[in-house]
Amino acid sequence: MNKAELVKAMSQKSGVSKTNTEEFLSAFMDVIKDTLKKDDKITLVGFGTFSKQHRKATTGVNPQTKEKINIPEKFVAKLKFSDAINSSLK
Repeated sequence: MNKAELVKAMSQKSGVSKTNTEEFLSAFMDVIKDTLKKDDKITLVGFGTFSKQHRKATTGVNPQTKEKINIPEKFVAKLKFSDAINSSLK
């Protein structure tokens, strides 16, 4: 599902216009990004927790040349789903 399909599904489920739904989704994503930049996390009970995770620098291998390359440290966004979501996937 891409963003347009998500907006359409959310709009149909909520009865809100696609335009308003897209604005809401964009605002939601902006709030998540801004919160993670502040090293904070967002917990949505029954859905999951968004957090920022640090990845250490490491050495990898270029699969084409077999040459070793350095992969720098970085921060990545992480989403840990709640048990309610995970159990509904069965």
